[in-house]
Amino acid sequence: MAHLLGADRVTLTLGTRTLLDEVSLGIDDGVLLGVVGPNGAGKSTLLRVLAGLQEVDSGRVTRAGGVRVAVLEQRDDLASGTVLDAVHGGIDEHEWATHAGIRSIHAGLLADVDLAADVSTLSGGQRRRVALAALLVRDDEVLVLDEPTNHLDVEGVAWLAAHLVERYARGSGALVVVTHDRWFLDAVCTRTWEVHDGVVDQYDGGYAAYVLARAERARTAATTEEKRQNLLRKELAWLRRGAPARTSKPKFRIDAANALIADEPPPRDQLALTRMATARLGKDVLDVEDVTLAYPAHDGTGTRVLLDDVTWRLGPGDRVGLVGVNGAGKTSLMGLLAGRVQPTSGRVKRGKTVQVAELRQDVEDLDELADLRVVEVVEREKRSVVVGGKELTASQLVERLGFARDRARTPVRDLSGGERRRLQLLRLLVGEPNVLLLDEPTNDLDTDTLAALEDLLDGWPGTLVVVSHDRYLLERVCDRQLALLGDGVIRDLPGGVEQYLDLRRAAVAASAAPAATTPAPVAADVPTTPTASPADVRAARKEIGRIERRLSKIAELEAKVHARMAEQATDHEAVLALDAELRTLAAEKDDLEGQWLDAAEIVG
Repeated sequence: MAHLLGADRVTLTLGTRTLLDEVSLGIDDGVLLGVVGPNGAGKSTLLRVLAGLQEVDSGRVTRAGGVRVAVLEQRDDLASGTVLDAVHGGIDEHEWATHAGIRSIHAGLLADVDLAADVSTLSGGQRRRVALAALLVRDDEVLVLDEPTNHLDVEGVAWLAAHLVERYARGSGALVVVTHDRWFLDAVCTRTWEVHDGVVDQYDGGYAAYVLARAERARTAATTEEKRQNLLRKELAWLRRGAPARTSKPKFRIDAANALIADEPPPRDQLALTRMATARLGKDVLDVEDVTLAYPAHDGTGTRVLLDDVTWRLGPGDRVGLVGVNGAGKTSLMGLLAGRVQPTSGRVKRGKTVQVAELRQDVEDLDELADLRVVEVVEREKRSVVVGGKELTASQLVERLGFARDRARTPVRDLSGGERRRLQLLRLLVGEPNVLLLDEPTNDLDTDTLAALEDLLDGWPGTLVVVSHDRYLLERVCDRQLALLGDGVIRDLPGGVEQYLDLRRAAVAASAAPAATTPAPVAADVPTTPTASPADVRAARKEIGRIERRLSKIAELEAKVHARMAEQATDHEAVLALDAELRTLAAEKDDLEGQWLDAAEIVG
């Protein structure tokens, strides 16, 4: 494969930190490369170096002659003008509209964007998608993308992954992408680089292969270190055998011991998200009862209904993931559960023992604490907590969360986005809540922090609701997925995120179908399906709510039966009786899912 880009013994120091220390690497034709690593390790800097946007202290960056490199940075620098100008640079429409690939990019990223609008009027998410579209419509050999999935929903991430895989299926060109979206890394990338401590470790495969290889390297390193420590102990014991004999010891033995001591590897940053005590939950947690939530429409005409007469019950230990189209009301629903938002009608009933903690999308709630140091922010919540029977001070706690001692004394205003996100999490946890509401918790977090967060949530004994476009997180920590499709209804997703994507594809295909100007003739012997009346739709929505509550109850009953089977595994008759119960529940579940599909067809 032809060489496209590379670095030869590149060193770069910014301030007091050496981000790249004599790094050598190369990118060949056909490579789809994912870049991971801790926040602040230098991933974005590495991309800028390879793209020729960042000077290095020593070494050189290599590029094959004539290779064009396109870069998407984290900050979008769109010039003023219309969306159409930003994407196509003033090229006449007939020059690009005939290309199927470009039309696909418009459909995947700009379907809800007015092409004639000025970019200054767009939201942050829309600007991001416009910048990404402007890059993808070009025909550069190398694409360098820094966090391209930021501001994309689940549907957008799936589209981008499919587009890039198809784009590079012919094996020409190369992709370099920094992202914390692990599903995306697995779906797209064929190689992985990990940036840390001034070096770049290289792995074959996507995220799953990287995790396996990294675990194997860690095991090998641990074995090597154990042997080294055993040898070190022998050398030091020999050197300490009495002062009188020390002068006669062979110099080579002393030199060997000194070499072992000098060979002590630097420790990697340690990160541990610790589960503190959780307040006990009663039988009732959060009940959304006949809730309607409506806001004035953006254009000033009428109202926009986000939730329409919705009933939804959250029980103790429920673990729910929420997905949905942008603007469908996911964040508003989280506000209802947290008590920040009041319904237009209906009510949200809260259990007596419920203690809710909410992680919101933005990190602006820390702005009022900008002058405080990290440890002082935690001390304002609690000066100490008990973890695993041991009392930890605030400073010990922030160190566990990856804030080294110098960072623990850093003012909040000087923290990176990832550090601010970690501090938000820590403030939530020290309050010992029993209900966690997490709105896009993966924003700004690196893959190691995400793994630690998922490990924490795996053992979370309370109730959990997560809004996220990160499929990896949703599928790992949630037992059930729900969807908001913009029609005012909360839908259950027995098939998970993949079912949501199927529903969205069907909805987009239906809306794209050309409307006939005159009714098509219908054969006399072919029955037509009457349009459901508003009363039928409302009744169907009620039925969907009833079915989903029963399906949730069945899931609880099945879990209890499985637990009883494990307890009575040696009692053959009891196991047979419990197995019969499971079959009965499974049959009811199948019947209910059929009823749910029938009702969903009426709702549309």
